[in-house]
Order: sequence, then C-alpha cells, then structure tokens
Amino acid sequence: MDVLVLIGRILFVLLFLGSAAGHLTQTKVMAGYAAAKGVPAAAAATAGSGVLLLAGALSVVLGVWADLGALLLAVFLLPTALLMHAFWKESDPQMRQQEMIQFEKDIALMGASLILFAFFAYAGHDLGLTLTGPLFSLH
Repeated sequence: MDVLVLIGRILFVLLFLGSAAGHLTQTKVMAGYAAAKGVPAAAAATAGSGVLLLAGALSVVLGVWADLGALLLAVFLLPTALLMHAFWKESDPQMRQQEMIQFEKDIALMGASLILFAFFAYAGHDLGLTLTGPLFSLH
C-alpha cells in the first residue's frame, strides 16, 4: 500500500508543480491574467500563490508534514476557483462552459486535497514512505 500511496502522491502533485513553475517563472504574464480577472495585487498574489503551490506540492510528494501540504493546496484552490473561474459572470456560452469546467476541476481537486489532509492526519506514522509524520492529528 505504501508504494501505491507514493505513486498517487506523485501523480497528484504533478499539476501543482507545473502550475507553481508557471507562477514563479512567468509571474508578469500570469499576473496580467489575474488582474484581468479582478484579483487585487495580482503580481503579489501570483508570486505568493506560486510559493504556496510549491510548498504544498513538495510537502505532499516528499511526505514532510504532508497533511499540512494538502491543506495548503486546498487553501490555494478555493479562492482560485472563485476568483479565476467565476463562470457565473460569463455571458458567452462557450466561455461560461470552459470556466465552469475549470471551476469544477478546482473544487474537485480541493476535495481530493481535503481527503489527503484527513488521510495523513489520521494515518500519521502508520503511513510509510514519508519523511515526517503529520503536523495535525485527527484521532
């Protein structure tokens, strides 16, 4: 089971690591997009969210307070869904559909992040292939 959980962790964070790289290496372009969506302090928000993504993804994949890392990813996903993919604001049906898909993806990933948080916080030290135990305990 430990190897399956590790493989799952690796596959889960690939999206977040790629997104973190984009946030941190293409900050100006991504901040322009965020500003167009109405995100306040878009450059700072883009850089900050890139750091949040990187920290959360590395925490989950390396198993260093993986519960905290999963929680960080969930914290990133909720405002991202609400601010960046507000499909209810779109009047064009095609754009509305695309934003709805992205919104639902973010909400689903947030759900998965919360499940991972609970999994790590509950299983704790019984889960192998992590560098540390959890920061939180759900016993």
